[in-house]
Amino acid sequence: MTAPQISELAPPLRLLLGPGPSPVHPRVLRALSTPLLGHLDPKFLEIMDEVQAMLRAVFQTANPFTIAVSGTGSAGMEAALVNLVEPGDAVVVAVAGVFGGRMAEIVGRCGGRAVKVEAPWGQTVPAEAIGEALAREGKVKAVAVVHAETSTGAQQPLDGLGALCHRHGALLVVDTVTSLGGLPVEVDRWEADAVYSGTQKCLSCPPGLAPLTLSPRALEAVRARRTKVQSWYLDAGMVADYWAAGKRLYHHTAPISMIYALREALRLVLEEGLEPRFARHRRHAAALLAGLAALGCEPQAAEGQRLPSLTCVRIPPGVDEAAVRRDLLAERSIEIGGGLGPLAGKVWRIGLMGEGARQESVLAVLAALEQALSRQGKGPRPGAALAAALESYARA
Repeated sequence: MTAPQISELAPPLRLLLGPGPSPVHPRVLRALSTPLLGHLDPKFLEIMDEVQAMLRAVFQTANPFTIAVSGTGSAGMEAALVNLVEPGDAVVVAVAGVFGGRMAEIVGRCGGRAVKVEAPWGQTVPAEAIGEALAREGKVKAVAVVHAETSTGAQQPLDGLGALCHRHGALLVVDTVTSLGGLPVEVDRWEADAVYSGTQKCLSCPPGLAPLTLSPRALEAVRARRTKVQSWYLDAGMVADYWAAGKRLYHHTAPISMIYALREALRLVLEEGLEPRFARHRRHAAALLAGLAALGCEPQAAEGQRLPSLTCVRIPPGVDEAAVRRDLLAERSIEIGGGLGPLAGKVWRIGLMGEGARQESVLAVLAALEQALSRQGKGPRPGAALAAALESYARA
C-alpha cells in the first residue's frame, strides 16, 4: 500500500468568534511547546499544585478537591454526574437548552431518574419551579443546572439555589463551561457542590481539560455510594489520589502539555484580575449587541438574563443565515455559530470569550456581517452597525 503524501500542517488563521473554542493567547501557545516532564516528576507535581491553587481562585472556592479532569468540558459534565448519581436516584434537571438536556441524558445513563424542569429556549428556569419539583419528588439526590447555556445565550440565576437544594437534602451541580473566567463563578457563595467547566471558552486555552471542583458535601456523597462509579477513568476517588498532595498515586497519564497551557491561561486571568476581566466581557458584549440591533437582530435571551460571553440573536427576516456564516468564513476568516435544536437556522451565536472579548473583534465581526448582509440585499445603511457599537463604547 502506498503511503499518502501529506503536506506540512498549515491550517488557515481564523478569528474564532463562535461558541467555542476561543482565541488562545500567545503565552498559552508558547506554554504548550514547553518540554515534557514525566507525569509523576516532582516538578510536574508542583505545577499541578499551582494549577489547583489558581483554579480555586477563579472558581472562588476553598474546596480542597479542585482539579482539571483530563478531557473536554463534556468530560467534566460526566465526571460531576457519574460520581454523584447512582441507579434509582432522582435528579432535578433545569432544561432550557441543549446542555441542560445533555445533563438529563447523562443522569439517565447513570441509571438515575431525571426530573426535568423546563423553560423555553432563551429563558431561564425559575428557582420557584425547582423548589416545587424538590417538594413534589421527596428524596432527590441532586439538582443540575447550566449557569451559561451556550445554545441560547441565557444566564441562569444561582443566588440562593444551593441553600434551597440543601434544605431538601439535595446537592447542587452547576455547568460553568461558558462562564468560568468570563463572568462571576462563585462556588462557595452559591453553596454549589459540583461545578465543572472547560478550558476552551473564557479561559482561552485549547480544548482538552475540564476544571472541576467538589464540595466536602459532594465528596461525602461519593464515599457513601452503594455502587462503584460506573466510569473507572472519571472516578473522583481514584483521580483525587493523583491530585492530592502527599499521595500522588498513579491513575492515568496526565495531558502534561495541556496542564502547562492551563497554568499559563490561569496566570493571565489572575494577572488581569477577575473583576476587570468580567467588566471587559460586559463592555464588549454590550457594544456587540448594539451593533447587532442596528442590523435588525433581536436577542434570544431576555434582558437581564443575557450572557456577556455568548450573544445569541435571532436572524433578520429573509436572510439566509448559513450563507452569511459561510461568507464570513470564506471572505473574512471569521467563525460564528449557528443555532442548535429548535433554534437551528434561526439564530447566530457569537462568542466574545477570553482573548476574543476585544474591541477589534467586535468591529471586525460587525463589519463582516454588514457586508455579508448587503450581498443578500439586506441590512441597514453601510456603517450603521459599527456606529452603534462605537456609540456603546463611548457611553461605557
